[in-house]
Amino acid sequence: MKAIVAKRVESGTPDLSELRELAAAAGYTVVGELTQTRTEDPAYCFGEGKVEELAGLVRRLDADTVIIDNEVGPFQMFNIGQTLPAEVDVLDRFTLILDIFGQRANTRKAQLQVELAELRYELPRAAAKASLAKRDERPGFMGLGEYDESRERDIKSQISNIKDELDAIADKEAKRRDERRESGFDLVALAGYTNAGKSTLLRQLAAELDVDENVDKHPDLDSVAESQDMLFTTLGTTTRRAELDRREILLTDTVGFISNLPHWLVESFQSTLESVYRADLVLLVVDASEPVKEMREKLVTSRDTLHERNEAPILTVFNKVDLLSAEELDEKKSALSGIAPNPIPVSGRTGKNIETLRRRVEAELPDWKHERLLVPITDETMSLVSWVHDHAHVETESYEADQVLLEFDARPSIIEQARAKAAALSPVEST
Repeated sequence: MKAIVAKRVESGTPDLSELRELAAAAGYTVVGELTQTRTEDPAYCFGEGKVEELAGLVRRLDADTVIIDNEVGPFQMFNIGQTLPAEVDVLDRFTLILDIFGQRANTRKAQLQVELAELRYELPRAAAKASLAKRDERPGFMGLGEYDESRERDIKSQISNIKDELDAIADKEAKRRDERRESGFDLVALAGYTNAGKSTLLRQLAAELDVDENVDKHPDLDSVAESQDMLFTTLGTTTRRAELDRREILLTDTVGFISNLPHWLVESFQSTLESVYRADLVLLVVDASEPVKEMREKLVTSRDTLHERNEAPILTVFNKVDLLSAEELDEKKSALSGIAPNPIPVSGRTGKNIETLRRRVEAELPDWKHERLLVPITDETMSLVSWVHDHAHVETESYEADQVLLEFDARPSIIEQARAKAAALSPVEST
């Protein structure tokens, strides 16, 4: 598929580099580009003369798709489509992103979220397309079907049904998060701009452990997280177990953020983002090989996405530092200190500073409490001792006459469970 990319800005110089990456991720070959700096034309988005120029470029390069890096209204889209040669598809930034999401949606939850986003995009356009349909003016040229007055009602009904199904999935996942915490795991989420190297970092942090050991307890754990130089490799979530010095954690890699996403699109992927919002710690991963300006913009985008709902502390990780000199890294850390104080510089590719990151993650996780249990030796005591070892960090295990002394650090919920299990053996001393 051959595409021409286009962008209009109010001021400054248009940048099409990200749109080219998005187009490539969707499977397009970009054969040309067109830009314009001017205020928005209500009829064409671009100036009418620029749209005529675009049509000529399409004919000359034999392109079959035009991708516009702006949000284009339905009437503007129709007018542009009327000017272009017949059978040429016109996509705006958001329909392109939804196309990519649709290609990567391999789970029921991902498919539902993509469908919800498509419907939310289409809802405000339904009335306009119904008007075009009355005039018999090919409103389905974006590949979204024919329209009449009932279309808006249908869209609202479908949105309601999908939200109900996603809510049911969210309830199951919330229960799973509670079960994991009760099993002694801390939950750590990898977040950040798409292509920052989150999946590679996940493989580094969890590379030493076999996920299959936990497959019965956590059937959704994945043994592989893709690492590709491509936007949106990760659409759903990938979770793997990793071991720190004193704790075991579950690391979850999620869909990458991207700039200039409207609220309705972020909201459509609320179910996937819940694994970030409800984590015990968020690792915000940034590609440190990029210019400071781009790093700052992406940090702002990521933090804005997390701001309203995130409940966990955020630890910023500068990834890909193997591509920088020490001087360049120091300059970037200084320039970004206001938005990314005390970041951890690492290389997911080479493993540089991964152990430092492990220690920092453990230090930033919610504090554990200390507990001392003195229990009698019974037929069930060793089962309790084994359970505590599985769910806590044991500092002391000593046997005195007919008693066992356990001193350990653990989550408050684990301590409560240990006390209950100990109390079930016989009267117990606890301090």
